[in-house]
Amino acid sequence: MASLADYAPDDRTARVMLSIVAEPGDARVGRLLNRVGGVETIRLLDTDTAMPELRREDAEVLRHRVRLASDGADFDELMPRLLDGRYTPLIPGDLDWPAGLVDLGERAPYVLWAEGATSLLSRPVSDLVTITGSRASTSYGDLVAGEIAAGLAEEDKVIVAGGAYGIEAAAHRAALSTGGSTIAVLAGGIDRNYPRGNTELLDTIRAVGAVVSEQPPGAAPTRSRFLARSRVLAALSAATIVPEAGARSGALVTTEHALRLGRGVGAVPGPVTSAASTGPHMLIQDRHATLVTSALDAQALMDRPGSPQSRPAGRTATGSSLDLEQARAERDEPGRRL
Repeated sequence: MASLADYAPDDRTARVMLSIVAEPGDARVGRLLNRVGGVETIRLLDTDTAMPELRREDAEVLRHRVRLASDGADFDELMPRLLDGRYTPLIPGDLDWPAGLVDLGERAPYVLWAEGATSLLSRPVSDLVTITGSRASTSYGDLVAGEIAAGLAEEDKVIVAGGAYGIEAAAHRAALSTGGSTIAVLAGGIDRNYPRGNTELLDTIRAVGAVVSEQPPGAAPTRSRFLARSRVLAALSAATIVPEAGARSGALVTTEHALRLGRGVGAVPGPVTSAASTGPHMLIQDRHATLVTSALDAQALMDRPGSPQSRPAGRTATGSSLDLEQARAERDEPGRRL
């Protein structure tokens, strides 16, 4: 009987395997990856060998979860289908691996599935801004989110959001309407348009922007995966802006991650009678967010001292940071395809 390691002869396929059998953002898996690499991590998860830097109890929990996730899976059929070229599995060291994800440390994605203009992901962190908020937004929230997104997109900033109804859809549409760039970060597989009502929007983003997910194609969006996605939304960008959000909105989870990562957080004030503005008001009142009323305010938050700026890529097995930066510049010359 083939072992999991038989399907993971190199770091890329090993990380693809991990996206199938391990839940995203598991610091224990990340610790192994950082210590021994993808191939050895898969081997350790599939054997009874002691795992470096992990307690025996943690190792057993991981192995149990991996066995449950891989039970009944036909990897002879699954792995070739995932790697058939329809989607791009990015890993650390690739030209388009986002620089901001390094700040997640052991909770960084194992792999990032991408479709579309993946070069948007290699833009400096300071060029990206995340706009998130209530799915049940008001016309006021949609208007302000759209104005901020459009103003930033006109200044060649990349709008990052989750493709959801409400505030996120308004931000994506505003960026597209100005001819700007936008990235949708999905909680499920990259081939699953969720929510279905935004299928046309997400397909448009695929055509002119980028759609990404740390989940493998076919994976269903779940509550835990929405929560895990929040850290990716926060890490990709220099700042996270919340035009509207309820008191228990998932958007506030994204701002918590942004604060931990040292990113800027902005909140738009609204009517005190509107429940949709409760989240932004809480952020402002608790001094967790800067008051934002325009694209200029958002831009200032992205450019504030201490915010993430352009970073050289880390050294990889294939070349130095200078090599990667030069390759990116050559790829992005006029006339080259994304």
